[in-house]
Amino acid sequence: MFSKLEMLKKRYKEIEISFSNPDVMCDSKKIQILSKEYAKLNKIMLCFQSWNQCQKDIVDAKKMLFDSELRDSVVEILEEFYENRKILEEKLCFFLSLRNSKVKYGCFLEIRAASGGKEAALFANTLFRMYSRFSYIRGWKIEMLSNTCGEGGGYKEVVARISDKGSYDLLQFESGGHRVQRIPDTESQGRIHSSSCTVAVIPEIPCKLAKKIHLNDLRVDTFRSSGAGGQHVNTTDSAIRITHLPTGIVVECQDERSQHKNKAKALSMLSSKLYAKEKNRIKREESIKRKNLIGTGDRSDRIRTYNFPKKRITDHRLGLTLYCLEKIIEGKLETLIYPMIQKKKFG
Repeated sequence: MFSKLEMLKKRYKEIEISFSNPDVMCDSKKIQILSKEYAKLNKIMLCFQSWNQCQKDIVDAKKMLFDSELRDSVVEILEEFYENRKILEEKLCFFLSLRNSKVKYGCFLEIRAASGGKEAALFANTLFRMYSRFSYIRGWKIEMLSNTCGEGGGYKEVVARISDKGSYDLLQFESGGHRVQRIPDTESQGRIHSSSCTVAVIPEIPCKLAKKIHLNDLRVDTFRSSGAGGQHVNTTDSAIRITHLPTGIVVECQDERSQHKNKAKALSMLSSKLYAKEKNRIKREESIKRKNLIGTGDRSDRIRTYNFPKKRITDHRLGLTLYCLEKIIEGKLETLIYPMIQKKKFG
């Protein structure tokens, strides 16, 4: 990994030098290409610089371990440096995996309340807010395509789209069962309840890769949109529900006023679901043959537990427990996402 980073560092410096070359500066097309490459390398190089500084700090701190008066303080400082280095290495692994990815997809995000009734619907709302905050921090646009509200608030089901390229690369391992342990507002005795939601992250497939859909295989229904959206949205049959008859896959879209726009988005979602279904079928067959995969990422698998009373979050795939639940709920998901990407892609 570090030999690759040194090569990128060399390329980064080459681009910097080329910006002072008059011949390059006169070529607007070349400047545009180099600027894009420089911007992509910039995040990696900043992270790599931080890693190198952390390495230097560790070496300098180790020199002070021989001082008996300072030893205890130095040991504590070194622990912080080691933890910081680990986080930076996880980020670097992630950046390199993104760079090596040939295709960067947007994605569809589906969150459904599972066991737990009203509390599960409220937890679905918490998860949707968490992913919305995560998207906002990255400057991604997240669109709610459809939702079904719970009786006591929250969502029985919510479907959203993040069209920004690379969003699927980051969120692909979020698919699975998410369990929550907390005291509901309706609980008078202070007892902790458990409920769960399922999350599915589906890549948004480009048209050239999408499976051809035959109109005869579709049943298209229109209905009145629900929820916020203005008077017009709630009083016209602009919402679209499409059923793919051969597979039974159903998709809905109700966020646009135009029926045609809703239909276009619903067809895009259907194409992605059919593509994902085919990929999962191939993956299952390969898994049976090899019998050594980490897991399927199936939605029925419980991947994470959120314990609110103890402010604890556990990722069962990583065997990782963190006591920073509030930060993660506010969208700071990197501490869970980066290690998972590293595990899946680098072993």
